[in-house]
Amino acid sequence: MLPLAKLGRALREMGYSFITPTPATHRRVVARPERARTLRDVFGWSRPFSPELLGPPLLALLEEAGALEGDGPLLRSAVRFSSLGPLLLAHSAYPTTAPDAVFFGPDTYRFASFLAARAPQRLGAVADVGCGTGAGGLLLAPRPASVQPLDVNEKALEFARANCELNDVSARVARSDVLAAATSPLDLIIANPPYLSDDAGRTYRDGGGALGTGLSVRIVHEALALLRPGGRLLLYTATPVIDGEHVLCPQLAPLLRGCRHEYAELDPDVFGEELERPAYARVERIAVVGLDAVKS
Repeated sequence: MLPLAKLGRALREMGYSFITPTPATHRRVVARPERARTLRDVFGWSRPFSPELLGPPLLALLEEAGALEGDGPLLRSAVRFSSLGPLLLAHSAYPTTAPDAVFFGPDTYRFASFLAARAPQRLGAVADVGCGTGAGGLLLAPRPASVQPLDVNEKALEFARANCELNDVSARVARSDVLAAATSPLDLIIANPPYLSDDAGRTYRDGGGALGTGLSVRIVHEALALLRPGGRLLLYTATPVIDGEHVLCPQLAPLLRGCRHEYAELDPDVFGEELERPAYARVERIAVVGLDAVKS
């Protein structure tokens, strides 16, 4: 078993759970003058800790996983573990500033709710595009006959493999630029892609194209080509809104022509702090949207 999966199982056996907030909330909480006292402080809030807090077994697992870092006289975990329904998922520690950081947060919980509301009960072959932690595909297990968590980020693939083991799910985890490495035909494609314009070009944030919408458009294009007739795409993403109009919607319209679909706002206002950046000077809000499309 992968070391990260072993660490996660040890934490689960010790009753660990943690709901991950937004980075803004996380920043405010860890700014409080408190020292690490619990497993949640170490593996949820990413606080530095003294070695005796964890004890030799957990320290050894952290070191085996290559996730034990020094922080002056203290130590720090380079990974976090978050709860999502029955799942426990490993991902990057706070703050997620590295170009290959693997993010988990409120978007993941909204994505989970979208899948719960829309995914069919009976599934064949499923691909999770830009899988990150693998949360989407893992949430649907064991409904699909097969699951393919796909990502271009090697760090994400490491986490996805460990999370599959941690949660007892067999899956074909593969490096893939969108759907290039997917095996087809596919019955369901799910995706929660990056949808912001990010100056640092971080993989988990920067969607490219017009204000971060490029990757979402590409996923729709490739998904409708690979799905079997009657197959379904569930895309959770976001769009800038300028003068009351969605930037994403007109880009998707020609791709969805003749395809039965529903496109709707799921949250009208997220990541409002982005509006302070020059790239978003004309944007009035960023709205989370969900696309449910069935291939003809």
